[in-house]
Amino acid sequence: MNTVALGELVLTNAKIVLADGVFEGSVRVDGGMITDISGSTRTGIDLEGDYLIPGLVELHTDHLETHYSPRPKVRWNPVAAVQAHDAQIAASGITTVLDAIRIGLDEQTDIGADDMRTLAAAIAAGSKAGRLRAEHHIHLRCEVSAPDCLESFEAMMDDPQVRLASLMDHAPGQRQFASVDAYKVYYQGKTKMTDAELDAFSDRRNRQSRAHAGPNRRALSQMCHDRGIVLASHDDATRDHVEEAVALGLHIAEFPTTIEAAKASRQAGMSILMGGPNVVRGGSHSGNVSARALAEHDLLDILSSDYIPFSMLQSAFSLADNVEGISLAKAIQLVTKRPAEAAGFDDRGEIAVGKRADFVHLRVEDGIPIVLTVWRQGKRVI
Repeated sequence: MNTVALGELVLTNAKIVLADGVFEGSVRVDGGMITDISGSTRTGIDLEGDYLIPGLVELHTDHLETHYSPRPKVRWNPVAAVQAHDAQIAASGITTVLDAIRIGLDEQTDIGADDMRTLAAAIAAGSKAGRLRAEHHIHLRCEVSAPDCLESFEAMMDDPQVRLASLMDHAPGQRQFASVDAYKVYYQGKTKMTDAELDAFSDRRNRQSRAHAGPNRRALSQMCHDRGIVLASHDDATRDHVEEAVALGLHIAEFPTTIEAAKASRQAGMSILMGGPNVVRGGSHSGNVSARALAEHDLLDILSSDYIPFSMLQSAFSLADNVEGISLAKAIQLVTKRPAEAAGFDDRGEIAVGKRADFVHLRVEDGIPIVLTVWRQGKRVI
């Protein structure tokens, strides 16, 4: 899907969601960039009074793996998997996406480091060939407790697609799984382990965390700083977790699990990211803090689709409808301008003169935003 702009484009008769409000009028594009925002015109593509918002910027999606490995031990063609993922991402209004690639694996994982490199190569091939609708980059999800974490990271750290790395530890009894009962429900539901098998697995994970998490966090953060890779913490639960992240130079707080951690992240100047599914469902599937509760306390900066691509757009409209003090313009910033700024994209994320012409044309029906058309750099991709 070659996205070279095809001359001038005018979109008119639209409710244009700007960074500071909604403006009824038209947008003019030339060379893939926004050149003018003004009142409605008689010429151009008539959007019939529908919304026009910036293309969404997604920092954390685990969705690609479900196309590549749709069933245990099943591997789909990686090119086909990337194309299917890309189509769903773009149809959800996402024009810039950081695809999550796992770094550091455990023995219960049905996908390995070679698979991750295969997916990265397929993303690169799709981008080079110009057949992807969205612009794709890579987010390295680094499981710092895993013995192979550093080795796997070193194999991918110089890939030019890598834009972001998050440091996470899913050992039981802490962070996302502070509740051991929640850990048991999650892993036994996923792996069908017996109680004895889960106890042995949990013991190994805890021993690995004690041995590797600290040294790996320090080494990974230094390597990322050396390469200009943006760093995020993951599932911080306490003020101590946040202070550790700040000391290592991390700037994004992904999925804090408590109000305490979110407040500490805000005080430290970190951008707080939560998942769209949490907003749409009304709470965390792990029993952690509600994203809506953080929004109500003004402790939410970025929304991610996490594991459901469309949840990103849906959650923004849900917050605008249901949380006092969050206008539609502010809610849309959570999925456009704020993630773009956090990841260092200064050319996109808002409808403004001089920015990229990444747009989503949508209308709302029964409270659900319906994506009708998507443009990236002035070229229609959906």
